[in-house]
Amino acid sequence: MALNPVLEEKLSVALAPTAPAAFTARDARLPAVPGKVHAVIGMRRAGKTTFLQQLLAERRASLSPEQAIYLSFDDDRLAGIQADQLSQLLEEYYRHHPALRGHRTVHWFLDEIQFVPGWERFVRRVMDTEKVEITVSGSSAQMLSREVHTSLRGRGMATIIRPFNFREFLRHRGEEPTREPRRWQPAERSLVEKRFGEFLVEGGFPETQGLQAALRIELLQGYVDTVLFRDVVERYGVSQVAALRWLMRQCLRNPAGSFSAHRLYQDLRAQGHGISKDSVHALLGHLLDAFLLSAVPVATESERRRNSNPRKLYPADPGMIRAFDASGRTNQGHALETAVLNQLERRGAEIGYVKTEGGLEVDFLVRYLAGGEELIQVCADLSAPATLAREMRALEEAGAGYPRATKRLLTLNRETNLPSVPAGTIVQPAYEWMLAPDHPSIHPSPRPAE
Repeated sequence: MALNPVLEEKLSVALAPTAPAAFTARDARLPAVPGKVHAVIGMRRAGKTTFLQQLLAERRASLSPEQAIYLSFDDDRLAGIQADQLSQLLEEYYRHHPALRGHRTVHWFLDEIQFVPGWERFVRRVMDTEKVEITVSGSSAQMLSREVHTSLRGRGMATIIRPFNFREFLRHRGEEPTREPRRWQPAERSLVEKRFGEFLVEGGFPETQGLQAALRIELLQGYVDTVLFRDVVERYGVSQVAALRWLMRQCLRNPAGSFSAHRLYQDLRAQGHGISKDSVHALLGHLLDAFLLSAVPVATESERRRNSNPRKLYPADPGMIRAFDASGRTNQGHALETAVLNQLERRGAEIGYVKTEGGLEVDFLVRYLAGGEELIQVCADLSAPATLAREMRALEEAGAGYPRATKRLLTLNRETNLPSVPAGTIVQPAYEWMLAPDHPSIHPSPRPAE
């Protein structure tokens, strides 16, 4: 079947080799599982498109350029393309490069794929009949990022792209350390500590880097509004918009706070919002699905206790805290805890928080997919002896219930005047922990196939 001449011209332009874009390399890697479609997912504006372009550049550097193709279906030249025309697009490509068909693996990067209805059937068929590797990404009111993965019906492997972590934050500024912390000179450590304080305030969304505070806050607030209205209100037909906005603001203004759907329901009713408890559960679920929030449950083997205890909610990025809390509080401790939680999620950990028999709390019980447990307590300021004693007591009590777990206390800066620390407990600046090599549960990048 011949292509429409206009469509053929559009596709030829879109398939033409493009100059590599300038970007900050991301630490995320695709899982090394052959025969799967890779789904790149995450919150809006976190850098999914840039990550696809990073992968494109890597493939073109190691293979012939025509073996790596990037298409964005948000491009006006491909506007209105239908699923049956994807097959024509494939044939058009192989007419340009017939020697590759069946002999060399071609890497297809399909961005904003949700604009093509029925794309899933095309992708599954091509994976079965052609020598290809396919990476897709997408998010919109029509299809949330997580659904790009589930639409593949078990054929997909997800890679989540989040805002910059601290290492990427430094890399973006050309200041990524090249030596391990114990080899840093005093000036190097001072620079890292300065940048870490900035990271906790500014956060890691790529577009906000280097902006003045007022512009950064406006941009972050705009991101959240877009998520609310396009990924929640439009997607699910939510009519209680005022209740949704109140719920979102409560969560972002109280990072690392304990929230239960029952308590939120009562608060919403007190504010005059006519809403059911089931609706509160649903709205919270929508915010989690859109990657705007993360929820940490109490650590327990009992499903009943896990569901009956409050969850701790965290924003997707520490920069959101300042954008939604106008109280003037520094929120340094909450920003630090949020940054630690986000790093743990990057490392593929199963995460809960611990309530001890004595009523104390440890921020995170971490179980890594590759094995091993950690109890992690986060504290920005240990200058008061009572604070240090409380944090250590919480770790010791929690350690009695999890004797195989490493005990770690993460701080804002390097602590040099601490009294003796109990044996088996590690006290460490959070920035050193974040700059350590990622946990082996992170998937390595697959070697491009020939």
